[in-house]
Amino acid sequence: MKTVVDIDELARYPAGSYVSVNIGYSPQSKAQSTALAHAFRRTALWDGRFRPVQVFDDLAAALEEDVIALAFDLEDSGPLEGDLGNVKHFYDLGVRSLLPAYNYANAAACGCLDSEDTGLTAYGRDLVREMNAVGMTVDGSHCSRKTGLDIAECTASPMIYSHSNFAGLWDHPRNITDDQARACAETGGVIGINGVGIFLGSNGPDDHRERLEAMADHITYGIELVGIDHIGIGSDYSFDHIDFNAELLINPQAFSEAYTAWGPLQWVPPEDLLTLPDVLRRRGFDEETIAAVFSGNFTRVANQVWR
Repeated sequence: MKTVVDIDELARYPAGSYVSVNIGYSPQSKAQSTALAHAFRRTALWDGRFRPVQVFDDLAAALEEDVIALAFDLEDSGPLEGDLGNVKHFYDLGVRSLLPAYNYANAAACGCLDSEDTGLTAYGRDLVREMNAVGMTVDGSHCSRKTGLDIAECTASPMIYSHSNFAGLWDHPRNITDDQARACAETGGVIGINGVGIFLGSNGPDDHRERLEAMADHITYGIELVGIDHIGIGSDYSFDHIDFNAELLINPQAFSEAYTAWGPLQWVPPEDLLTLPDVLRRRGFDEETIAAVFSGNFTRVANQVWR
């Protein structure tokens, strides 16, 4: 049976954006994630508002064509099913970043919610090296703190935290330490600030303005810590947020109190995110800095890493 997807919600981001869709994390098999990638690519090509990313030049082409550049990511190494050859399989389908573990330990690494942090395994180190060789970006988001430091030590290419905030501002296990941020920057990488309420410390249902200000706080903190070249935006908006919050309610043990203690999760939606540059301007950020945060820094990493 053919997998069917709806991409209308993705078009809430403006033309010229780079949007990465998560096609799998720990529960998904290779077959399920592959089917999702094919369905999204097929639907995007038919729709006309998107350009699936295959090579770096597709980013510039999307800007010229006034469409959204569409790529994929895996939020766990589980869909690889232990076969490093599947890194190339998913790269060919448009997956441009992968994080070794999603919240909890697997064959590759520890996650940010594990009580014991042993970092990357031997297989995880082989995975990082294979991703470097293929041209897929290694992502430390959702990984444990030692895993993030191990990735930075092991990778030969810039790593990223595609959607992670700073524990120095809000001490949540999903947020990264200053040491992780510095190690990421030393690889030439970028930390993408997300708009998830529980990771910003502002999760009230009506805290729309507070979440934007909190994102600006984390951007400012990051720039002061590691420099303007290493901070970006990775909004992490959940288009299926109703289903996600239902899963938290039904299956809280899969996430821990770090996810469930503040009630239903809240996000900064695409429409609010478009007003964040004005928040930054009011704080004295110039246009060059805003452009680097919103596109330039992650674009540089893509140009360095993708094959």
